[in-house]
Amino acid sequence: MFRLMISYFFERRFKEPGDSIRIRVQASFALNCVGNLLFKLDIGVMSGAKDYIQIDLKLSDTQVGLLVGTLNWYSLVGSAAAGVTSDRIGRRYTIVVAGALFFAGALLMGFSTNYAFLMVARFVAGIGVGFALMIAPVYTTEISPASCRGFLASFPEVFINVGILLGYVSNYAFSKLPTNLGWRIMLGVGAIPSVFLALVVIGMPESPRWLVMQGRLGDARKVLDKTSDTKEESQQRLSEIKEAAGIPQDCNDDAVRVQKKSHGEGVWKELFIHPTRPVRHILLCGIGIHFFQQASGIDAVVLYSTNIFEKAGITSSNDKLLATVAVGFTKTVFILVATLLLDRIGRRPLLLSSVGGMVLSLATLGFGLTIIDHSHEKLPWAVALSIAMVLAFVAFFSIGMGPIAGVYCTEIFPLRLRAQGTGMGVAVNRVTSGVISTTFIMLYKAISIGGAFFLFAGIATVAWVFFFTCFPETRGRTLEDMEMLFGNFFSWRSALKDGKKEEEVHGGNDGQIQMGTKA
Repeated sequence: MFRLMISYFFERRFKEPGDSIRIRVQASFALNCVGNLLFKLDIGVMSGAKDYIQIDLKLSDTQVGLLVGTLNWYSLVGSAAAGVTSDRIGRRYTIVVAGALFFAGALLMGFSTNYAFLMVARFVAGIGVGFALMIAPVYTTEISPASCRGFLASFPEVFINVGILLGYVSNYAFSKLPTNLGWRIMLGVGAIPSVFLALVVIGMPESPRWLVMQGRLGDARKVLDKTSDTKEESQQRLSEIKEAAGIPQDCNDDAVRVQKKSHGEGVWKELFIHPTRPVRHILLCGIGIHFFQQASGIDAVVLYSTNIFEKAGITSSNDKLLATVAVGFTKTVFILVATLLLDRIGRRPLLLSSVGGMVLSLATLGFGLTIIDHSHEKLPWAVALSIAMVLAFVAFFSIGMGPIAGVYCTEIFPLRLRAQGTGMGVAVNRVTSGVISTTFIMLYKAISIGGAFFLFAGIATVAWVFFFTCFPETRGRTLEDMEMLFGNFFSWRSALKDGKKEEEVHGGNDGQIQMGTKA
């Protein structure tokens, strides 16, 4: 039923032949389920399960913080390996590796007998998460045409929110079971979607850009024909990919010999040792958006929502779990709005509106929690305000900052740098999330719960200024001409205007070449 609804949406939105629709839906749907639903299902589950784990295993607050936050640190191992792995065996089979690892980790968590066993299981699952978080946006971006790349690349965020919502619902459903059994089932259910991956991935096409990098032009041409709006667009995309991969345009054989490059060594040098001005700008934007996405406190709200609601005056365990379900539902609804708007109004307007709303809601939440903390009696208006601001924060996050981080980072890196560059962004994302989720309890005990959210509001303010000054709009651009937008940092607007003037003077491709050189 759900897939039929998605297919109907695609037909109405893009009016394309059935094969093209099915391929896009199948590929994007599978990636979403594995790369994002699995991870956020775990986060949603852990937000409620941690309380029962703490009671059952008699853990300290520090041990709970490590249990919750270390999945992000463990995922760095997977993210670091995923770039090289995806270049060697392809984007599709890297997804299989991710699903297999998470399947094993979820089962081990479900059968954990003590804290040490549980931490080992989290390590296995974390590696799978790192693989999935890195490869999902890369694959979806590379297989999507420019006309709907924002929708398809942001669609994983839908399943991020669905995963969180399912985790919250799972907590509520299994909370009535005995304590030592309930949390194990909560964590073990994450293995079920991994099985779905194994069934779906067989029919998924490989990334056309990876196929070209392997010299498999015939296979790449077939995939592009099925995932482009028109035959002409398919040919144009293939031409651009061949140029980026260093293959002559007059080479049209199904299989060609390509120069085997080292798997990653030269890329790291180009990224960090001898980067060009466009690459430096791209790297700053790619790492920056992932850093601020997590530093603004989203995982603190998602993982510790029960703690926040308790501080706001909700003491019943049942009511706290129901409130977290409301958080998950709000995130899911608003991410659906974002997927519809990304290709209509662009990345910048959504991102700036999103972060502006986050600043306002975080500051108001900090105010409400501070009033509650310093009051000797229950203030219904402050409790209602705090709950409303939690919901407002996740709503604003979901319409912009949530989906755009993955979309923007994957589409701005050149083909030769995309896997490793995206991996770096994901690594920064996970490190930042790990710091926030591991230390949040200590943070709010040190500076108060209200003070913690005032701090997040300040970070989000800095993020808004950074995005406004440094981020060009990428809507409608092909992946191969992104570099022309970057290289001038704070003055990118004037450089882009100059480039457009040169393009008008020289016309067509000549203008693009000169503009790209200038950038």
